[in-house]
Amino acid sequence: MLNSKLGLWAVLMELGAWAGPALLDGNSEAALLSYLLAHAAASVLLALFTLPLLAPQQAKPRAPMLALMAVCSYVVPIAGFMGVLVGTLVLRFYRSAAHVDDFSSLQLPEFDLHQRMQSGFRQTGLRAVLGNSDVPTRSRMRAMVALQHVSGRISSPLLRNVLNDSSEDLRLLAYGMLDSLERNISRAIDQELDTLRTAQASEGNEKLGPIGLQAAEKLSALYWELVYQNLAQGDMRDHAIRESLRYCDLVLGQANHAQHTLRRGLLLHALGRNQEAALSYDLALQQGLPATRVLPYLAELSFEQRDFERTRQLMQQLDEWSSLPKLRPVIDYWSAR
Repeated sequence: MLNSKLGLWAVLMELGAWAGPALLDGNSEAALLSYLLAHAAASVLLALFTLPLLAPQQAKPRAPMLALMAVCSYVVPIAGFMGVLVGTLVLRFYRSAAHVDDFSSLQLPEFDLHQRMQSGFRQTGLRAVLGNSDVPTRSRMRAMVALQHVSGRISSPLLRNVLNDSSEDLRLLAYGMLDSLERNISRAIDQELDTLRTAQASEGNEKLGPIGLQAAEKLSALYWELVYQNLAQGDMRDHAIRESLRYCDLVLGQANHAQHTLRRGLLLHALGRNQEAALSYDLALQQGLPATRVLPYLAELSFEQRDFERTRQLMQQLDEWSSLPKLRPVIDYWSAR
């Protein structure tokens, strides 16, 4: 509470501090001592008077604020005394009022929940979370939902591992997600088959026209996606490989594309027809496909054939390229002298 008597005593003590040296001849040590003592008392009284003028949040911590105001008033004669008084009044009646007016009516903005991050998991941590039965089921469910934003090549093996999990909810969710991935590709295959049949009826069976050729290219790619994303297993996988190879040969019978030649090599490789696969890989190189796209498959094929010297040669060729960070550990291993 504001005490006007403290303010009055502070002013009187300050006036007495300046009047003391005049009464004691001005230059004596007693005059100086009387001024210092009276001025110190006036500074403390002023601090006690002005501290209640501050807002509660400005006056905390109380003792340090009181000491700061007293020191400021003491070390600067007259100007310090007046400055503390004026500064306190400014903080009380101007700055504090503006502070309250500006923020008392402030409302929180509405956040768009759809702009949040789609997933709180990184791909590198999904396998650890899904494979750890000690992790709470809710967290593992969130990790599985995050797999929707991961490529099928990565998500399918993780989902298949969850099919053996002890939690029924996780198993059902994994099965549903795998089924959804497979149905999307199967639906696209059915549409392209209809397009191909219509094109063959209008363009002829012996040689496909532009529409039929495009449909055959898409069919080969879609069947390969079933294999590449590990969605087809067992006999279904063999069927998908053969169908992809059949449509790939159909396309290559009318047009030579390096990308289709490489896919033909991959399909033959998957079927275990290694010699034919090696010829397709070499042909893809001759047709202008970058070496970084083909040499890893050739090296894998040579390794499976136990031709380690050729594998080393191919990996050393890859060592000349600096754009293969994922293969760098393998390349360094085979290129070591």
